[in-house]
Order: sequence, then C-alpha cells, then structure tokens
Amino acid sequence: MTVDAVVVGAGHNGLVAANLLADAGWDVLVCEAAPHPGGAVATADDVTAPGFRTDLFSAFYPLAAASPVIQGLALDRHGVEWTRAPAVLTHLLPDGRSATLWQDAARTAAGLGGADGEAWLRLTAQWDRIGEQVVRALLAPFPPTRTALGILRRLGTAETLRLARMAAQPVRRFGEENFTGPGGPILFAGNALHADLPPDGAGSAIYGWLLTMLAHAHGFPVPVGGAAVLVDGLVRRLRAAGGELRTSTPVEGIDVVDGRAVGVRLAGGERIAVRRAVLADVAAPALYGDLVGHDHLPPAMVADLARFQWDAPTLKVDWALRTPVPWTDPDARQAGTVHLGVDLDGLTDYAADLATRRVPREPFLLFGQMTTADATRSPAGTESAWAYTHLPRGVTLTDDVVAEQVERIEAVLERRAPGFGASVLARHVQSPYDLETHDANLVTGAINGGTAQLHQQLVFRPVPGLGGAATPIDQLFLAGSSAHPGGGVHGACGSNAARAALARHGVTGGVRRSVQNRLLNHIYR
Repeated sequence: MTVDAVVVGAGHNGLVAANLLADAGWDVLVCEAAPHPGGAVATADDVTAPGFRTDLFSAFYPLAAASPVIQGLALDRHGVEWTRAPAVLTHLLPDGRSATLWQDAARTAAGLGGADGEAWLRLTAQWDRIGEQVVRALLAPFPPTRTALGILRRLGTAETLRLARMAAQPVRRFGEENFTGPGGPILFAGNALHADLPPDGAGSAIYGWLLTMLAHAHGFPVPVGGAAVLVDGLVRRLRAAGGELRTSTPVEGIDVVDGRAVGVRLAGGERIAVRRAVLADVAAPALYGDLVGHDHLPPAMVADLARFQWDAPTLKVDWALRTPVPWTDPDARQAGTVHLGVDLDGLTDYAADLATRRVPREPFLLFGQMTTADATRSPAGTESAWAYTHLPRGVTLTDDVVAEQVERIEAVLERRAPGFGASVLARHVQSPYDLETHDANLVTGAINGGTAQLHQQLVFRPVPGLGGAATPIDQLFLAGSSAHPGGGVHGACGSNAARAALARHGVTGGVRRSVQNRLLNHIYR
C-alpha cells in the first residue's frame, strides 16, 4: 500500500495534521495504536458511577477556543458545541480568602478592589489590543516574524520591549510589580502551574499571563457531552475530506532510506510506503529512539536527546458526587475550575518539593467541576468532578504513596468544602503509571510532552536547533507536543507539521530542505 502521507498517532495533533493534509488533496492514512482515537482527549461513561461522564485526561480548553488552527477547522459543522461555567476560576487561599476570575473583566476587577482592580483592567485592555496577535505568535512556527511585527506596530517599541521583559519574568515577580494584594498574583501563578512552571522560574509569567488572559477572553470552555466530542468532530471532518483512520494499528518503525522517510512498518508486519511524508504525533524520545533509531541520527543529537526533560508526573482523581461540592466560598460553586491547597508561598514550596524529589505534604490542586460547566456530564443535582496534582519524578510511586496523596487531596477539599467526603458516591484514581498505560505519550504521567520550562521551549524544543516540526530525516515531521509550541489542546504542533510537509513539497521545498540541512549540519557536525 502506498499513500501520500502516514500520520503516526491519532491524538488531537495527529488528527489536525491529517485534516490539513487531506484539505490540500493528499491521500492520508492515520495509524493509531489504541482502540480509540484521541490520545489525551478522551471521555468514558460510568468510570466512577452509572450516569457520570468522565474526561480521563484533559478537560478544559481555553487554548482550543483561542487557537486559529482549531477554529479554522469549523468543527461546529461536525458536531462540536462549546459551553462554559458561570465563573471561569476561583483560587481558594488557605486563610479563607479567595480570588475569582470571571470573563467580565470589570467583575474580576471589582473582586480584587482598589488599585489591584485598576491593574487588572489595564492588563485586560492590553490583551484586548494584542491578544489575537500574541496567540498567533505563540502557536506559529518559530520564529513568528510576521505576528511579532504586528505586535510591534500595535504597541510601539518601548511597550513591546516591556512585554518581552514580562515574558521572561518569574510569575511571582510579575505579581509583585502589578498588584499589592494576594488575589491578582495568585490567579496568575496558579495558572502558570497548569504547566510545570515554578513561581520563581524564568518564563513562568508568560504562561500564567496567557492562560489568565485567555480566561478573560474565552473562558475555560468544554465540549458539550465530553472531551471525546472534540475528537469525534476531528475524525468526522477527516473522513469527509477523504482521509482514513485505522485504530488498533501500532506502528513499530519508520523506514529510512538515504536519509529520507519512505514509509512505516506496522506491528503485524505490513509496510506502508509514502510518497511525501511521515508525521509523528508521538513523544520525541519515542520517535527518535524507538521508531527511527539512533543510527539514523547525528551523534550530537543523540546526546541532546539523552538530556530531554519530562514534566512532572501527574496524579488524577475523579469523583461521582451526590450533590454539588459544598464549598464555603459562594464563587467557587459557580466556577468550572478551582485552585486550592496553597497560597503563593505554598506554590513555591510545592514546586521545590517536586524539584527536590519530595512528595508534597501540601499539594496544589487543580479541581474541575464538569457538571457545573456542562449539565450533560451527570444526573441532575449531582456533580462529576476531578482533581489533579503533581508528584516528583525520580521517586518510586508505590500504591501506598499514591493512596497517601489521595488522602491528602481529599483532606484539602474537606477543609474548604466540609461534607465533601460524605457526598462521594465513587472515586476513580489514575496514578502516573495508569495515565501512561492508557496513552503511551504520557510518559510516567507527563502531560505536556516534556517540560515547558524555558530551557526546553522555542528553538530548544525538543532539542537545541530544531524548534519546529522538521527533523534531521527528510520527509519526517514531529507533530506531537514535544515539538514547539508544546502541550495543550491547540492543534498547533499538528498544524505546524502539516504545513512543513506541504512546504517541503511546494515550489520552494528543495531550497527549504537545503537550508535546513546546512543548519542541522552546522549544529550537529
């Protein structure tokens, strides 16, 4: 069998890439090892209790709402409908105070009060001017020259330099410079911790700022009916465009001849040849180590891959609750997402525990109230809820360690929602190893395809010198979250890979490949 392109992996990035190639008239085959497409975008019925729908991995999608890639696919025509909770996010502080982020900037500002409220309005007004360009710049192939120039024209040189300084800041310092009270800083810092970015880490401000401003602009939306509805829409669209999807079809290797990807080998022995490209929606170490093999790579790149850093393991707990969560804070009852467990200093302590291989005694929790966001997720009067936290890498995560951390999670919830335990009908625990078992790309529970810290972003992702979808192998493109711009459901990794493949076979494709080869030879000679 011969096709124009094979996409290895039917995560959302792989499906986005396949859709774009099919739109361009390519004959595309997607091979997915699992029985179902979607990767870390998946929903299951009755995992906790009958009548409860559970998003097994990712759940809220502000990046999808803002992404020009996802929006450009017009998935509303393929059954995808979005909904939102009344409030976007509440952060509950240990001392009883809280801060709530509403899409209405004035309402958020009123909650922060005084000068902090005015600072909030200044920040959201700035986002309203440049937010669309910022998103395009962050999701585009690196360097995003055209969109960066658009930001420069809108802000001017001085303000653009200040924006660049902010992007490099630790989120703690960003909070200190803009606010006097705890509410504003904790909203930004809590959002930065959606990735593995410590409050005092360089570059954590840009991620916290991005998610916080997306919450203002788009909320934290969810697909009506579950995360899998997003995947279903991508699959329906792909098939309507002429693409093919095979599930339960593991790829065990990529055939490379004279430095060029010419096909794939399936686990059953079948070989599929490609005329134009192989796109891999898999983690970078798996692509280069397992599917390609180090013999086809420059030795210096093999050494760089040995230094590839994963993000922290994730522990996730899902609950079926008899009633809505009995929060003592009224705003939290309306929020789709609740952050709790620690204040800003506690976030620093939590990050330090992870960095020094200590299981945090005071975990930071991201808590999702799915029925609050989407009434279809559980029977009327109940709540389908989840929480996740991180554990340190390099520690043996035994069943006892996981069970102890689940107890700590529920103790944190009980303090801010007395009666939470009594409302639990059932729970479902996914340890880091369980996450990897369900999706091989979530290596030991890493949910971002590798650390989002500055040393492994931009031109350093997944290794120095690449910073995009291209690889040292001609016609082979990295389409997963190990590529720039990294984790999150935005489709940019898949889109960038598809566009790189199309460009490779466009009128300037030979020139592009020649320039890339010279660059890679210079880096890896």
